Amino acid sequence: MTNWLPDISKGDGPLYVRLADRIESDIHSGLLPTGTKLPPQRDLAYDIGVTIGTVGRAYALARERGLVSGEVGRGTYIQSRNTPMPGNNEIVEGKGLATSIEFAGTRAILPEPGTIMMDSSAAPDIGQSAALERILMDISRSHPHEIASYSRTHPRNWLEAGSRWAACGGWLPAPETIVPTVGAHAGIVAVLSAMTAPGDLIVFENLTYSSFARTVPLLGRRVIIVESDDEGVLSEDFERLCAQWHPKVLFLMPAMRNPTLGILPDARRREIVEIARRYNVWLIEDGVYGAMIENQSTPIAAMAPERTFHVTSLSKAIAAGVRGGYVACPPAYVQRILTAHKMAAGGMIFLLAELAARLVLSGAADQIREKVKDVVAEREALAREMFAGFDFRSHPRVPFLWMKLPEPWLSGTFKKAVLQNNVLIDDEDEFKPARTDKVYHRVRFGFTAPKSLDDARAGFEVIRRLLAEPTASYDDYS
Repeated sequence: MTNWLPDISKGDGPLYVRLADRIESDIHSGLLPTGTKLPPQRDLAYDIGVTIGTVGRAYALARERGLVSGEVGRGTYIQSRNTPMPGNNEIVEGKGLATSIEFAGTRAILPEPGTIMMDSSAAPDIGQSAALERILMDISRSHPHEIASYSRTHPRNWLEAGSRWAACGGWLPAPETIVPTVGAHAGIVAVLSAMTAPGDLIVFENLTYSSFARTVPLLGRRVIIVESDDEGVLSEDFERLCAQWHPKVLFLMPAMRNPTLGILPDARRREIVEIARRYNVWLIEDGVYGAMIENQSTPIAAMAPERTFHVTSLSKAIAAGVRGGYVACPPAYVQRILTAHKMAAGGMIFLLAELAARLVLSGAADQIREKVKDVVAEREALAREMFAGFDFRSHPRVPFLWMKLPEPWLSGTFKKAVLQNNVLIDDEDEFKPARTDKVYHRVRFGFTAPKSLDDARAGFEVIRRLLAEPTASYDDYS
């Protein structure tokens, strides 16, 4: 038996939750090794000055989290740290947590010249450069000092542009809640850095924007996967994770999920909000693809403005190279996110932030977006025609397809076969936030990076031909 005396005078939530958190923390630190017998409830209650009921509830919560086991009459013991976390089979320190910072995904960093790039969903080139040139020249003339120096303020027009661009589903965030960012990814990292601490659990869907998921271990946080269907998070599994593992943040893409093209139903959004409130979980709502979708549902940020960080950018609808992003924050946390973004990204780039703001406020962004939508719709229609008879998901406003591979193709094998034909696509592993037993036998390929419709058609033809190949042992030994 241990003489363990936890200090629960500080922390968030009820005393029993603090005590359960202390058990988990001390397990990770090694203070409570596997097999340690915790003090009897009556003894610990007396020693730390709480009721027996408080200790009992804390031990029960720790048992739900898989931290301890016990029987009446025998006592409560620390579980083996080799017990995997549900929904995540990447075993690190026995907790089922992904912590590697070496895995950067499955995409080629430097693709071979001549490769048809179909692993991108950024806005296509529709002649944005003409509008960008005019605005950049005007900024250079009117703000020479600001361009030559560091940006120490955020002009009002940046905030108004962010408010207008983030607006969706009848929701319009106040300009005062906006933090301009160097793209959506930088905004998400700023939120994570500001609102969590090393060791905290971050919840991801089983398929998601995994570049952010792979950033989480780099920042010392831990990944846990919530079960999801094609539309998004399953609320009952999210509640189970909250009760057992006490995560700090849920990252989700309710407006248009990458790569499944799912749109989270309104009823499930409300359920997730209530669960997040009950367990005090922050919500990061990625609305980047939502910028392309008309008639959106009410965003989660409108349902739970006190705990939701709504992230958006210009990357899919205007131009990825502008690096224009925005986070609509709960009002009490704007300054914290602003500071975190400055520390994580080095602050805003005046030239790009002013460019993004003028694009949005002048109406040029809306004009570009309509042209981008036309290109996406044209190429998506071609894809639907060429892949008729195959099992895939697409949307006229979304710049990629989620293709089910016919037997006996495997995702990674198919990607390799396509690449050997000078076309680069994404296999399913690119969208998995951590190691998992789930296999989908799917690939995602975008169609906005090819310079022309003919180039997109050429890529589609390669993919279609290989989909019809009768073998999954395709290889080239030349």
